[in-house]
Amino acid sequence: MHSGSSGGESHDTSTQRKLPPASSMLWVRNLRRYIGSGAGLGSEALMELEIKRILFEIFKEKQLKSQESSTIPSFYKKKPEEGSISQRVQKLAKHRFLKKQSDLLLNSDDLDALWNCLRESCVIDDATGAEKMNYEDFCHIASVCTEQIGPKCRQFFSPSNFMKFEKDDAGRIAILPFYLYVLRTVSLTQARIDMSEHDQDSDGFLQSHEMESYIMGLIPNLAQLRDMLETFRQTYCRIAAQKFFFFCDPNRRGKACIKKILLSNCLQELMELHQESEEEVTETEQAENWFSLTSAQRVCDMFLALDKDASGSLSKQELKEYADGTLTEIFIERVFDEHVRRGKSSRVNSREMDFDSFLDFVLALENKDTPEGLTYLFRCLDLQGRGFLTTADIHSLFRDVHQKWIEGGNYELCIEDVRDEIWDMVKPSDPLKITLNDLLGCKQGGTVASMLIDVRGFWAHDNRENLLQEEEEPPEEESQ
Repeated sequence: MHSGSSGGESHDTSTQRKLPPASSMLWVRNLRRYIGSGAGLGSEALMELEIKRILFEIFKEKQLKSQESSTIPSFYKKKPEEGSISQRVQKLAKHRFLKKQSDLLLNSDDLDALWNCLRESCVIDDATGAEKMNYEDFCHIASVCTEQIGPKCRQFFSPSNFMKFEKDDAGRIAILPFYLYVLRTVSLTQARIDMSEHDQDSDGFLQSHEMESYIMGLIPNLAQLRDMLETFRQTYCRIAAQKFFFFCDPNRRGKACIKKILLSNCLQELMELHQESEEEVTETEQAENWFSLTSAQRVCDMFLALDKDASGSLSKQELKEYADGTLTEIFIERVFDEHVRRGKSSRVNSREMDFDSFLDFVLALENKDTPEGLTYLFRCLDLQGRGFLTTADIHSLFRDVHQKWIEGGNYELCIEDVRDEIWDMVKPSDPLKITLNDLLGCKQGGTVASMLIDVRGFWAHDNRENLLQEEEEPPEEESQ
């Protein structure tokens, strides 16, 4: 058995060693033909140089690819210098572009013609009396308007625009909402063009002086502001611009995004001043509109009355007289800590509230239920700067309100009961602390803030049922 096995192994070895002749291999034949023809390199030195050259080309190619892949794209470009040719060309190109975009908008005559076309081609709904049109009428009006106005109105008569509006059972839409849509689109586009003209560095943001310049240009076109005294116009623009920055610049970067301004309620509130005040707007509505002349004069007079020493800024003691002194001292202290910058004066206590900071202060108190106003106030309520309020914070804040409450001759109350009531109103996600999101989510954040900073705000909450009853009584008396 041993000899048989050995014979088998030797047979396999001889089989494995059997290789084809070298001349039958293709690469051998090609190599011999290349060398034998004389086209190959004549020496080993030349062959080594050729190999180095090829390897160096491969290395350079890989290095170039590596550099291209690792290059960081530029994210900052230096602005052209003032008065340079580059800046002039940029301004001219921007002016021509905005002029072209403005020419594509419908003017007042075009809008009147559009409204007449809608009225002539619409159908009166028998049930509601509303003027409506179906899709066939919509297409017909588009053709008529294109003939009378031009192709610039075609953008409003797309099928997608028709589908945006509510339709009745017959598939018809009312012409008034469609016309208001066109009017608002044209108005917003024109406002975007006007703001872009004041955007000096063309970055899509407006700084405070650019926003004031934009508002200054609007004054002659706003019916309720035409009679404004020339001496008050600059102050008015400062007051009006501050509201845009309060709501559109939450991070206080000193510039507001144009897109955010266009989508904000502030611009709509400003445009309401187009209405004639004598016929369409009551005195109450004028007072509630921050941009009205009545409101601007009220805020300005308020600041001048508080500024006892006529220094142009308010000290803590002067601000305590705001709202007849109903605000708590701890709240005034926190306002100065969080929202008033320390001045550069050499005086020891140089931190005073300037006019812009005062405008933010008033806006926050008059808009406590908005996210921006509540964020401003929450920073003052957060005594430890931890991002939340504890029961100890509520107790410390309400202690001053309680003191003013008792000094006003009101009944005795328990601070712990008020604290528990606030917790029930907010219903925080964490039962041990109240965050800003909790106040925003409970829809009563403005009320809670008023209870903690203003004795008048707590009185309004404590007498809310009586106040609601008084508001309902006048209509009942008139009906009788």
